[in-house]
Order: sequence, then C-alpha cells, then structure tokens
Amino acid sequence: MSSNTKGRTTIDVGADGVAVITIINPPVNSLALDVLYSLKENYEQALRRDDVKAIVVTGANGKFSGGFDISAFGKLQGGTVESPKPGFISVEILTDTVEAARKPSVAAIDGLALGGGLEVAMACHARISTPNAQLGLPELQLGVLPGFGGTQRLPRLVGLAKSLEMILTSKPVKGEEAVNLGLVDAVVPSNQLLGTARKWALDILECRKPWVASLHKTDKIEPLGEAREIFKFARVQTRKQAPNLQHPLVVIDVIEEGIVSGPRAGLWKEAEAFQALLHSDTCKALVNVFFAQRATTKVPGVTDLGLKPRRIKKVAILGGGLMGSGIATALLRSGYPVILKEVNDKFLQAGLGRVKANLQSGVKKGKMSQEKFEKTFSLLKGALDYEGFRDVDMVIEAVIENVSLKQQIFADLEKYCPPHCILASNTSTIDLNLIGEKTKSQDRIIGAHFFSPAHVMPLLEIVRTQKTSPQIIVDLLDVGKKIKKTPVVVGNCTGFAVNRMFFPYTQAALLLVERGADVFRIDRIITKFGMPMGPFRLCDLVGFGVAIATGGQFVMNFPERTYKSMLIPLMQEDKRAGETTRKGFYVYDDRRKASPDPEIKKYIEKAREMSGVTIDHKMAKLSDKDIIEMIFFPVVNEACRVLAEGIAVKSSDLDISAIMGMGFPPYRGGIIFWADTLGSKYICSRLDEWSRMYGDFFKPCSYLAERAAKGAPLSLTTDPAKSRL
Repeated sequence: MSSNTKGRTTIDVGADGVAVITIINPPVNSLALDVLYSLKENYEQALRRDDVKAIVVTGANGKFSGGFDISAFGKLQGGTVESPKPGFISVEILTDTVEAARKPSVAAIDGLALGGGLEVAMACHARISTPNAQLGLPELQLGVLPGFGGTQRLPRLVGLAKSLEMILTSKPVKGEEAVNLGLVDAVVPSNQLLGTARKWALDILECRKPWVASLHKTDKIEPLGEAREIFKFARVQTRKQAPNLQHPLVVIDVIEEGIVSGPRAGLWKEAEAFQALLHSDTCKALVNVFFAQRATTKVPGVTDLGLKPRRIKKVAILGGGLMGSGIATALLRSGYPVILKEVNDKFLQAGLGRVKANLQSGVKKGKMSQEKFEKTFSLLKGALDYEGFRDVDMVIEAVIENVSLKQQIFADLEKYCPPHCILASNTSTIDLNLIGEKTKSQDRIIGAHFFSPAHVMPLLEIVRTQKTSPQIIVDLLDVGKKIKKTPVVVGNCTGFAVNRMFFPYTQAALLLVERGADVFRIDRIITKFGMPMGPFRLCDLVGFGVAIATGGQFVMNFPERTYKSMLIPLMQEDKRAGETTRKGFYVYDDRRKASPDPEIKKYIEKAREMSGVTIDHKMAKLSDKDIIEMIFFPVVNEACRVLAEGIAVKSSDLDISAIMGMGFPPYRGGIIFWADTLGSKYICSRLDEWSRMYGDFFKPCSYLAERAAKGAPLSLTTDPAKSRL
C-alpha cells in the first residue's frame, strides 16, 4: 500500500496482549478499498504474533466508521478501479479471517458504525458502544444492499422483523437501543470505551464472556413458517411504498436465502446481488444525488474566497402567512430568536398561532418534548412596527407577490435595520432587482426562497443578483445548513431555478388536456412515474390564485414559449380555486381526500373554444411513456436554458433542486441526470416533432439543440467560464 493514501489502519499491541486495530480515513473513517486491504493485513499480523492474545477494532477520532467509501462507487461502475472478486470482503476477510479467527475480537464503537462500518463490527465476537453512537445499514439509499455480510448477520443479532425494518427504512439506532436489541453487548461512556473493550476481549479468551460468531446465531430467528410470513408481509409493504424500485425486494430475497439455505449460501447470494445492483441505473442515480447534495455549497467565486460566515444572532420575518410562519418555525427549531411582524393584530395573532401549531405537531409526533417546545416558542416575539428591527442581523420578507408592496417594504427596512443586516426576500417569481430598485443597499439584498411548507421542505433557493456581495451569500449558506436545509445558489431571473424549470410542467399538462387527453389519467401516470402528485393535483394544492399569479409572470416574461390556457381562470371565476375551496380539478371531502370531478369537462370545452383548439384524436391514445415525455421534456428544455444562462452554476444543482423543491423521484437521479439517461438526441428530436405539431411551446432551445447535434450529455460540471451570472 502506498504511504501517501489517506486511508489505512494501524496496529498497536499493549502490555495486556490486546492488539488495537484502528481505522483511519478522515472525516468518517470510510472503508476505501485501501483501508479494507490494510485491515486484512493487520488482522493477519495480529493472528500470527505470539504476543497478541485478543483484538479490538476501533476508529480514529471518535468515529468507528461511516461505511464503504461512496466515491469508489463511480470508479467501480466505470471500471477505473478493479473490483475485488465477489465475496472477497464479506467471505474471505470478514467471515473467514475475522469471525473464524482463533483469537477473539471486540468492536469498540464510538460516533457512528454505518453500512460497512457496522458490518465489520458485526463480524467481531462482541460489540461495545457509546450511548449516542449511531448504528445502521443505510445502503438502500444508494440503490445497493449491505454487501459485507450485513444481510446475514443483522437478522441473527436483532431478529428478522427488526433487521428488515432497519435495512428497508435505512434508519440507524442509537447505542442505548442497540443494547436492548442485542446488536451491541454493552454501552459505556467514550472515556471507558477502549478499556472496556480490551477487558471484554480478554474475558472472552478466558471463557468469562461468551465467544459468539454472529453468522451462526439462531436464537433470534423465527421458525421457517413464521419467517416466510414475515418476508411475505415485507414484500407487500415494499411494493406499496416503493413500486418503482427493485433493490428493496432483492434485499428481502437475499435475507430469505440465508434463512432457508443457511448463512454461507446467503453470503454468496448477497455478493452476487451487490455486484448486479452496483451497476444498476438506480444506484448510479442515487449516487449522483448523494454527491450533488454535497456539492451545492461549493460556489465558484463565492465559497472559494476564504470568507467566514458571520454569526446571525436574531432574525425578523415580515408576514405571518403560510410561508412566513413556516420559515419562522424552521429558524426557531434551530435556536434562532425571531421577530414576526404583521400589519395588524388580527393577522399577527393568526401568524403566531400557526407557528405554535407547527411546533406543537412536533410534540404530538414525539419529536420534541413539551419543555423543549416551551423554550423554543419563547424565542418568538410578535411586532406591528419596525422598532424591534434595530438590532436584527437578517430580515426575511414573506408577504404576497406584489411588486410595489415589496419595494415599499425594502425601502422601510433600509431605514430601520442596521447596515450589516441581510435583506432577504422569499419571493418565488419576482425579479430581485425590481424589489430592491428603490434602495441603496443592493449589495445586501438576496433571495431566500423556501418551498411550501417551509418548515418541512428541504430545499432553500438562495438567489443572488449581480450586486449581492459574496459575504451575504456565505452567511445565508451557513444559515441554510444550520436550519437543516439543502441550500442551492442560483442567479436572478423570473422564477429563479426551480419554479422557472417547472413552469412548463403544468402548461404542458393543460396543452394535452385541451387537445383531448384526460386530466385524471395524466395525474395518475405522473404519480406512477414517481412524482408526489400530478400537475393538476398540484395546482389544487397551491391554489388557483397562486397558479394564475405565477403563470402570469411567465407569460409576461417568456411570451414566445408559454402555453396560454383559460382553463384555470374559468374555474376560478366559478369559485373553484383548489383544495382550500374544496373544489378544483378534484373535489375534496372533510378529510381533504381528493376525488376526480366529472364536472371539469364543461370547463375544458369552454377553454378549448376560447383557445380555438380542436381535439386531436391521437391525444386520447397516447401511451404512458408519451405522456411522461410530453410533460417532462419541456421541463428539461427549460432546465437547459437555466444552465445556458448561468442561472444555475452546475447541472447537479438543478438535479437536487428538482428533487427537493418539486419532489422529482430521487431514484431517477434528478432532472438533468434522468434526461441524460435518455440522451440529448432523443429528447431534441421528440421536442422538434411536437413543436411542428403543436407550436413553439415545445421548441428545443439552442443549448439542447447544440448538445444533441454533438450527441453530448446535457450535464455541466462547474467550469469557471460558465459560472458567470
């Protein structure tokens, strides 16, 4: 092994005859192939040496191991590193070297033992952990299964039902719970961890503690008949919850193989399944999402200037409506003191009430104690004027989408807030230059666009103008991280990145419907594709008022490529405005359950007359695939414009934005990643064909046409020349 690689293990033999093997690969001691080869070498050395009686495996700097090195996935998929032969790690190293050793071993777990980290620990003869260490097998989140024996050992340590739950939900357990489950043998504070593990290893040697090979434990496994029932139930649940995914079902098959044919057969089936899944589209897509999410905080020309985020001690929010109260909730939960300002007392009380209800739902779900709730809620103060704004570090404006109102507010803020204060707007469509037009503080004006409901949705779109200072962006990135959002920095334009990219989503659906496609079939197909809801159900949810206001912005700014339909305005005239009025495209019962409304037909006919469109009989016969493409290819087309204009710095930012802002299915890798699996040539030719039939709405943009002509992918990594604004 070359000495310059950062991943390795060390061996240190104490006077007590215990060899401590330490995994070292910062920041989370991930198990790169180098680390695993080094683990095998040091293990074999410990077994050879006469001065070693027993072995303890641990991780450096208070972390056992965060699992297999994910950056190796791409190299293994692309064949740039040689894959170890199947079963090399799970059978040769962990089963036949570690578990079968004639010297006992104990895993000393601090911080985290996830994925491969936990699998290494389970191959040892006992496990000692700290109370807050996280133990779990989250491999399914990356489209693979545990591949170092986890599918065989976890069921034997904690039982079938619990192991299936832990693997299928990717949820880790803490050290405290792990003891009760039988996953670890004892819990001790970190300062006693190594000492206890060393003593435990010697106790196993002296037969004072049991010597357990977890692969051969059977006391937690149900009789075969019961086991089969558990597997059957798990499959039904999995198909219901993840109808488009294969790998959770493969995991169940692999676990079952071990129960039916024995653990050794299970290990070989696991090795074979891991190889197959590693090269699947789902794995490639989910690995793309993993790295895209981590790359959002790297912004060329901003985060590489060495600026440190300033401390934000107090935040003010203007507007206590749905968005303002949601943003307040997110900030309070992370310990920020918040002032909520409204125009009158009635609105203020309603806003404070919303925040209280949001926080209380956390108490009901057991995510927050009553004491924590009271402490958190006490950080909130209401206000009807700007007096309390004199010492705030950031203001977030969340009032209705009205340009002159927002301009007035920003002019006022400039008067009352200190000169270092960040002036942010939660607008979803209005150009920030317009909002700050009447101020002298353009360098500190920034968009902080949250998605509804703001305390739940994980995305924060940070919108910069040409004048926003890098310091302000760095500050907001830090706040985003602290309130557990994934921040994406984008440029300033109508709709920014997410709403602009997705405005054709509803418009394409309206175009199809006016030409004869069925509203409810479109929603069904799009939901089946993996979106949380189809375009019409989404319109009902956001409300027709919002839909018309934002649609109007796009029609005004991109007139040549918007589809103008009168369907939604006609329905709104008739007091149908979506879910809040219990009637939109669907009708809603008391529990907000949606049912298709056949009355929609008359509105569609009227809208069709007004657009002068005739029914196209091909539309009624479109395949599911055609519908998916006609609705998503215009979204891809607009995403290409957003990239070409430099509104997004890199395509991976758009992938994450589509997933976290619009619910695009993560297992498809994001909007651009998905488009690249189909190919730019194919997408361009389809859009060309439709634009000849149905007009400029479908016309491919020049970026897409150029990529297609070269047969090049649409994705863009960061290229300094392209990261202009």
